[in-house]
Amino acid sequence: MEENGGSFVAVRRLSHGSERSTSCHSSPAEVVTGSTAWIGRGLSCVCAQRRESDARLSFDMTPSQEECLQRLQNRIDVSYDCTNKDHQDALKSLWYASFPGTELLGLISEQWKEMGWQGKDPSTDFRSLSLSLSHTHTHTHTHTHNTHALYCYFNPYKTLKFAFLLCWHCRGGGFISLENLLFFAKNFPRSFQELLKKQNGNRALWEYPFAVAGVNITFMLIQMLDLQAAKPRTLLGAIFLKLLSENERAFDILYCIAFKLMDQQWLSMHASYMDFNTVMKATRRQLEQELLMEDVQRIEDMPSYRLLSR
Repeated sequence: MEENGGSFVAVRRLSHGSERSTSCHSSPAEVVTGSTAWIGRGLSCVCAQRRESDARLSFDMTPSQEECLQRLQNRIDVSYDCTNKDHQDALKSLWYASFPGTELLGLISEQWKEMGWQGKDPSTDFRSLSLSLSHTHTHTHTHTHNTHALYCYFNPYKTLKFAFLLCWHCRGGGFISLENLLFFAKNFPRSFQELLKKQNGNRALWEYPFAVAGVNITFMLIQMLDLQAAKPRTLLGAIFLKLLSENERAFDILYCIAFKLMDQQWLSMHASYMDFNTVMKATRRQLEQELLMEDVQRIEDMPSYRLLSR
């Protein structure tokens, strides 16, 4: 892999069989150690970048893989609808999974800022993923000039407000980003709470806002895996589709891995809010490297999966 934004070059066998490698994974500590060597320069949005070395290939799919991909794409296409009762209930479930025993005063409430939303209405952060994805799908080679935006976030752990740099191109998320957060909260509650409450490590004075970071991670994964394509056009996409056919929750699990790994990168780099995009670049590259490992035949085989705890 080239240090400044290049893709990993690897040859991996895409076997449909059950062969498993006996080689050992890196330890969770090794997953993070040395990761700063992968960091690209600048604050450009890692999610929106197209890499010249990304080969646009075409990989055949089995009927089962086609169905799995279509179901995931159907989820990605669902926009958050604040008038939909199921969507409202999911948002309420996220609150009570995040803050058990604390009554939610309303779907629009200042309380949501405690979770790291930009304002008192989380739906405004969810609603624009379908627009963002539609933009990138239609204008694949066009980059918005307003790549970054400055948002104000209330830090519940310190009585101050500060500007938080997030990529404008990745602003917002659809219903799948809410599903990802809720899956994380329910299936890996210990890790979820550690990240939500910033319990581990020496934290920065100005931290990343948890919920908005989660929305960005959803978007980053969709772009990294090229999930809007009719069929895989990259080796990475083909590998993930095989993992998805083994476990239909592979995308949700990968989301949890990515979130935990992002926080580990944040700590190892002693990052602050201005470093968010740099941390995301390092996280993406680590995920790419692990997915290309020969012995990763299931999503749970990724070395960083062991960072998660229930």
